[in-house]
Amino acid sequence: MQVQVNSDHHISGSVELADDVRGIVEDGLGHLAERITRVEVHLTDENSSKHGANDKRCLMEARVKGHDPVAVTETADRLDLAIHGAVKKLHKSLSHLFDRLDNSRGGTELP
Repeated sequence: MQVQVNSDHHISGSVELADDVRGIVEDGLGHLAERITRVEVHLTDENSSKHGANDKRCLMEARVKGHDPVAVTETADRLDLAIHGAVKKLHKSLSHLFDRLDNSRGGTELP
């Protein structure tokens, strides 16, 4: 699974930030990695230099082998909270998709 990190010009797109984001994504989605080709992460500061509630935004889009991409968005006061929230949402969405796909192919349903 490849993880690509993008940020707007209001967020410092450092190597350290990109490495941190990759680690969070790989930890959160690692067990699903064989079914995902790429995760694109887009980090933005909605209010630029102004401070405000929930102004950090993280959009994550997972490219799933043989299917349409799955995208989620999370906003928070801090960038790290937005990233962790987006990973949780993406994990839930992908797990739901994979469960549906597995069950429609004659797999056994989990309790």
